[in-house]
Amino acid sequence: MAIVRWNPVRNMFGLQEEMNMLFDNFFGLEKRGEDIDMVRWAPRVDIVEANGGYELHADLPGMKKEDIKIEIQENMLTLRGERKLEEEKKDQNFRLTERFYGQFIRTFTLPENVNRDMIEAEFKDGVLRLAIPKVEKAKPKEIEVKVK
Repeated sequence: MAIVRWNPVRNMFGLQEEMNMLFDNFFGLEKRGEDIDMVRWAPRVDIVEANGGYELHADLPGMKKEDIKIEIQENMLTLRGERKLEEEKKDQNFRLTERFYGQFIRTFTLPENVNRDMIEAEFKDGVLRLAIPKVEKAKPKEIEVKVK
């Protein structure tokens, strides 16, 4: 067994590599050698509580409503779709491509207090808006006490 001198810098490089892998996994990046490839994409989403319910806004530029599917199963709301690559023209030489294409899926857990039957969807100017109303709270019922 060889005795190895402790080098704190070596441990820091290992920590840096682990942090890089953590961020790459979080943002959907895959590292292959020195190249980093995007392997998946997901639309950016905002969820706000407003107007007696919730509103979900998803950025889906360049997509058509036919390419978007919304499903509700039990307490899960799923957005799925596909942004298709524009037709490539033979006389163009791309220097940089940063837009994402392909399939996506986003799943959200719905709170118990929403009315799943009344959810409405609207797609306008590349933004999908879901109006998710809350269930009206039942008013307390008063029971009159009768004297006999």
